[in-house]
Amino acid sequence: MTSYLYPGHYDLVTPDGVIKTLKTIDASSLLAEVRIEGISPAFVGFKIPKERIFFNFRSVLAQLGLNTTTQEIVLDPTSFVAEVRLTIYAIGSLGREMLQYLKPGAYIGKLFAADERRLVRNPDYLARMFGRSDRYGQPLLSLGGLQGSEQITLEKVKGSMVAFLALRDGRIDYDSTMKGFIPTIGRALLRKIRLRELLSLHQIWKPNIPKTTSPDEILLVSSLPLHIRTVFAKVVDPLLPTGFHHTSANVLQPDTTASGDIYELYGNSAKELFDIPLEFYTLEPHREHVFFEDRDQLQLCLENPKAVFEAFETAPKPPQNRASIFIVKGTQMLRLQESDWITRDPKKQPFPGIGHGARQSLMAERYIEQQPSYPFLKAIEDGLITSQGVLFTRYFPSPILKRMFLSYHVQGFLKGIYFQIPSYSNGQYFSQEDRSMLLDFAVFGIPIFWADKTSGQLLQYVQRPDKSSGMFVPINRIETFLKASFFGIYGSNLLEGNFEAELKLLLQGVLDMRAEMKHPLLQPETPLALVTGGGPGAMEVGNRMAQELKILSCANILDFTPRNESVVNEQRQNPYVEAKMTYRLDHLIERQAEFYLDFPLFVMGGIGTDFEYALEEVRHKVGSRPSGPILLFGEADYWRQKITSRFQCNIKAGTIRGSEWVSNSFFCIRNAEAGLKVYRDFFSGSLAIGKNGPVYQDGFVIV
Repeated sequence: MTSYLYPGHYDLVTPDGVIKTLKTIDASSLLAEVRIEGISPAFVGFKIPKERIFFNFRSVLAQLGLNTTTQEIVLDPTSFVAEVRLTIYAIGSLGREMLQYLKPGAYIGKLFAADERRLVRNPDYLARMFGRSDRYGQPLLSLGGLQGSEQITLEKVKGSMVAFLALRDGRIDYDSTMKGFIPTIGRALLRKIRLRELLSLHQIWKPNIPKTTSPDEILLVSSLPLHIRTVFAKVVDPLLPTGFHHTSANVLQPDTTASGDIYELYGNSAKELFDIPLEFYTLEPHREHVFFEDRDQLQLCLENPKAVFEAFETAPKPPQNRASIFIVKGTQMLRLQESDWITRDPKKQPFPGIGHGARQSLMAERYIEQQPSYPFLKAIEDGLITSQGVLFTRYFPSPILKRMFLSYHVQGFLKGIYFQIPSYSNGQYFSQEDRSMLLDFAVFGIPIFWADKTSGQLLQYVQRPDKSSGMFVPINRIETFLKASFFGIYGSNLLEGNFEAELKLLLQGVLDMRAEMKHPLLQPETPLALVTGGGPGAMEVGNRMAQELKILSCANILDFTPRNESVVNEQRQNPYVEAKMTYRLDHLIERQAEFYLDFPLFVMGGIGTDFEYALEEVRHKVGSRPSGPILLFGEADYWRQKITSRFQCNIKAGTIRGSEWVSNSFFCIRNAEAGLKVYRDFFSGSLAIGKNGPVYQDGFVIV
């Protein structure tokens, strides 16, 4: 599992080290051996030159007048342990007093890896953090207030960015009770007790005293309260005025809030110190509190389908592995490796049902925790991931994770979900629960992208305006999808028929007709979309014609995989589909309901076409769609055989009393010219259609 999911861990620092042995050098110095255990495998110090690794002394000891010089650092990357040899020496009388109370077992500091690759070089990186806060309202970076302050200056010095923090007038000293508190500090060092607040009880502020230093004196100075949440800060000793040096307690961690305002210096200078220079080192990308809008390179990568497909190629093999990765940075996406992904193999047992509430809840929780996306979502909820980003997951996430995806913090941090395969068990086909979750994602503003191997395109889920359904649409056609009037073709999967040329003329005629119409469904700027079932035969003809005419080619594709005692032929998706939604077979009715066609067109077809005809007829009868012309392409005798006897039987039986008018919504045409006449009359408002229109005994109008 990647390091940023471990609580309390930053990859530039180790845990605190403990004194193992002490040897007295003289009254003012000791030789100490410090051991640091439990170092994370991700500690950057294992990979960079040792001269870039520093021992960061505890500031509470530095404030009392102790300092260190490092003699040797030995890192063991196999046992994740470090041995550090230090000289600890005293500056001033309090320091010498404190030296006597250092004992083996005391926690006195940690290692910091000053990786030059993580050095902040651009002032804009920090400047954009001013005025921003974390989820708890704490400033990400400020000196004295949320908006920052004129007391901090950002400058570029020798290729890196340095902040100069203005110091307050005066200096800090100790009251007369401090010596009596030193034994307590010595004991507290053995137990990892926070001491800064206790130490401040014995500190007194002396205003208007020059901030100068002399030998054997520790100088404590103060800035306004400093907040750091996005970086490590390190005092730049070479940029201090001549004669000033900062102690080895010179690193401020990213959990610094309203503190970090005391600096410990020593040396010999009659000149006064006015500011403290700090350089900054970035955190792991997931902990930088960086907003998605600031990740220009990541956004460019995500807009490039080739980069998205290449990122998925790094996912662990074989393809059956369920794997996820949370990406927050462009370089992270471009350098993805198999080891960066989290893989899981969830074992879903049949849930016992509502009669076993506690057991059902426990089993559901266990199944949730087995999902490869779970560690990332949990890390966001727990505040271990603080940067906004996108989730890449080989399979569309299980709906059982819905509550986590839509939780307050996750929803705010998740700026997109990218997947390759809709379902682990059903391949390319979404379940009803999947589609419901897609609609929820749309409501909560979480973009969903399908890196579709079938079409080789990056598709985004887009909800139809005012409809409870949507499709995955090529990114460059989304505007077309949202504004289009939808035509559709119902027909045989076995026969292409002889209507291709006339269909092309019909669609081209509608495109040309836009220039003269002002109907809500057809105006000069109205794009067209054409929907089929996505299979062979008549459907393939329709999708091909749409592509040729630059009409958005769409499909609602059903899983027609052969099953026991079934005979089906629609097993191949035609290659002319651009936008699509897929359905499992047990949701055939839902699939048909979600065509939502403005202008259906029927050609010769079998049982499926009959079913679709009946649904369109019912839609008109119950008013679930506005009245509009439905074209029946072909000879009148063919459509009489299919429609007329049933229509007249219903009239005679009285079962459609008051609904006979539906017959005026269906128009039998033999060619494109007849169809264009129907459309022209409809768009101009002169077509006799709807409840107040005539009844036709054939069950349809012959044009």
